[in-house]
Amino acid sequence: MSILVDGSASVLVQGITGRAAAFHLPHCEAYGTKIVAGIRPGKGGQFYDNRIPIYDTVAEATRHHAISASLILVPAPAAADCIWEAIDGEIPLIVCVTEGIPVRDMARVRARLRDSHSVLIGANCPGIITPGEVKLGIMPSYIHRSGSVGVVSRSGTLTFETVWQLTQRGIGQSTCVGIGGDPIHGISMVDAVRMFNDDPKTTEIVLVGEIGGEEEAAAAEFIKKHVQKPVAAYIAGVTAPADRRMGHAGAIISGAKSGAWYKIRALEAAGIAVARDIAQIGDVFCEISNKNVPEKP
Repeated sequence: MSILVDGSASVLVQGITGRAAAFHLPHCEAYGTKIVAGIRPGKGGQFYDNRIPIYDTVAEATRHHAISASLILVPAPAAADCIWEAIDGEIPLIVCVTEGIPVRDMARVRARLRDSHSVLIGANCPGIITPGEVKLGIMPSYIHRSGSVGVVSRSGTLTFETVWQLTQRGIGQSTCVGIGGDPIHGISMVDAVRMFNDDPKTTEIVLVGEIGGEEEAAAAEFIKKHVQKPVAAYIAGVTAPADRRMGHAGAIISGAKSGAWYKIRALEAAGIAVARDIAQIGDVFCEISNKNVPEKP
């Protein structure tokens, strides 16, 4: 079982002739992702790799194909317009990997999403993967294993580290979602946790958060009230100084509730086991899930 996307997805790639797509698209296809069309204004009528039709606009692509998801791999100045176009095209799932989109542009996108039926993951994220079925993003394929643990994270690299620790212990994942590290992005941590909680085949949940914003505290409150499944978590940035951005644009302590220790205390108060070091997240998960798994090599 998965959330948001599975192996049946028909995928559109916006920016299909760009440098990012040239690197990541073959990996997505090799994983089994069904890419049926691409967008590159001015190159409509051509084909990517002599196989995949290219269109000038999303509207044109959706007239010829039943698109269920879009992967956006374009530079920051064009990314918000690409998201907007995908929303107008009524594409159910939109994944935007692009980093550095201006906050003002994303504020407009967020407002547009409220009146749509589209779900946005990102921007500034690794994307989403349902292990063994479909990959929409830039995550390494080999670190994932199919299973029943839902993973949601604000950090790309920490997602990879967490997943690898689980996989090394023989623990598979139902879906892994990188929601993005920008101040304004698509689905929230609470949204992802709600979906995992409603998924009958997801038996445990792992959260990976960081300083900045209040999403982790909101997730803790939601879990305390609504989630019965075991949850493990890690919060990055315990030693980060206030008012200094650490990595992501959204990873900056702007108030007491956005600091790492506040989030850790909120999670623990909700009964969530929190690893104090990212290297311990696999061990903490095994403790709360009571899984009989081999020791990490």
